[in-house]
Amino acid sequence: MEQQRTIKDETPSVLKAAWLIALVTIASKFIGFVRDMVVANFYGATLVSDAYFYALQIPSLAIIILGGVGGPFHSATVAVFSKLIPDFDSKPDEFVNKLYNTFLTVSFLFFALCAVLGFLFADKIMGLIISAGSPELVSLASAHFKIMSPIILIGGIIGIYYGLLICHKQYILPNLSPIVLSAVIIAVISCVHNDKSGYVLALATTVGAVCQLLIQFPKLRQIGYRIKPNLDVVNNPQFKSICELLFPAILSSTIGQISIYIDMFFASTLREGAWTSVVFANRIFQFPVGILVTAFLVPLFPIFSRLAGEGNLEAVKTYFNKGVGVLFFAAMPMIILILLLAQDGISLVFERGAFNSNAVVMVSEALCFLSFSILPYVFRDSITRVYYAFNDSKTPFVIAMSSIALKAALNWLLILKLDMGIAGITLSTSFVTLFNAVFLGLFIYKKIRLDYKTLFINFAKMLVAALLTFALCWFICVSFDKFALPKYVFEVAKILVVMAVCLGVYTLLNLVFKMDYAKELVNRLRK
Repeated sequence: MEQQRTIKDETPSVLKAAWLIALVTIASKFIGFVRDMVVANFYGATLVSDAYFYALQIPSLAIIILGGVGGPFHSATVAVFSKLIPDFDSKPDEFVNKLYNTFLTVSFLFFALCAVLGFLFADKIMGLIISAGSPELVSLASAHFKIMSPIILIGGIIGIYYGLLICHKQYILPNLSPIVLSAVIIAVISCVHNDKSGYVLALATTVGAVCQLLIQFPKLRQIGYRIKPNLDVVNNPQFKSICELLFPAILSSTIGQISIYIDMFFASTLREGAWTSVVFANRIFQFPVGILVTAFLVPLFPIFSRLAGEGNLEAVKTYFNKGVGVLFFAAMPMIILILLLAQDGISLVFERGAFNSNAVVMVSEALCFLSFSILPYVFRDSITRVYYAFNDSKTPFVIAMSSIALKAALNWLLILKLDMGIAGITLSTSFVTLFNAVFLGLFIYKKIRLDYKTLFINFAKMLVAALLTFALCWFICVSFDKFALPKYVFEVAKILVVMAVCLGVYTLLNLVFKMDYAKELVNRLRK
């Protein structure tokens, strides 16, 4: 009875939070998309943009992968602190404040050391990552990396702040604050029109990241957190719990980045602009998928952690199936639209200034092969939260570690042997994501026996609906290509018509198949 009450009480708040986070994340992603458009306009897919994106990879590891929503610092904070706070509206007591300051102090010292080492050894680091690149590319990337090395310092701290805010049901600020970084980049490079080296772009990125950190302080102070540095790490079981979650999760995320460094190496063997194309494809991919995953997993994760701590396994199963089911339902039309409209959409949005038609083709090719990873991606990220809820970050680490050799082998096969070029990089990413999702799904049985049968019966129905929708939309695309219309008029008309048909037919078919997710969508639209 208690289990049913918990599910009944929490479900409306989760859905409400998911819709709110989705709207906020859409705003954040949209500004990020505008930022990418501005960067593409001024720098295109060139040596300068390649150097910037090579150099950005390590700072982005700190601020997005480690410190972002869903990253190790955010996840460890939520997993531990949500169990120490009596309810989501409680003020932190002295004990919680002390633990917060211990975590903050240790993180600051660790990342400060990493930032200094990154600055001092920038040339060697870039030389290693892009060893197949030209000396000019390595030198320019090293200069960019030195400018952006302070970002490394603030990555984990942002993650701690995000986690604390979410523990207190403050969902908006963590998902909205990345707008600050994007806005600074847009403003600075729009005012400086002759940045031939990319130094201004790198500096704007650093300033934006600092601003992103600073806007967190007022809200945390209002909640009741105060900064009083300490190093109370000895005989501290709560801090030990954080470390037991954090270190394997950091290693797992870092190991995941090794896959990206492998991609960077292989991309440096391809034509100029190859790595920029892969980065833009990932950014476009993250626009819809990031919104989807963030909207549902941010409010669900604290609930997973609390239910796991209470031993309420049936509720964990229920929430997992609901969350992943909704993610699968929304992911299907995304894949259809990317496969059919990638080139038209990228041309419409990006093809201007230094971003030419050749760049459009490269980014479109990378994006289409990356789209195959959407389904395993959302499943992997969802089930990883279940592992963290059970204080297990070691299993995701081991699985991520085992995928490194697979990534290198697939890149070698697809790029060097089969000569697939840029497409080989993103297709190998899709295979590796599937590998991670499958094994995470298998090994979770050591913690909890999830109800896969119901989940995948629903998935099969969605897949049939998606295949029928794809066939119809493909026919519409072929028919559109026969019309001789002005370029932008053609692209806008084609995108709008195909999107409307895709979403309408897909939803209708799922209603015919009596899918609850389609009913929920229709009810929300009616309201």
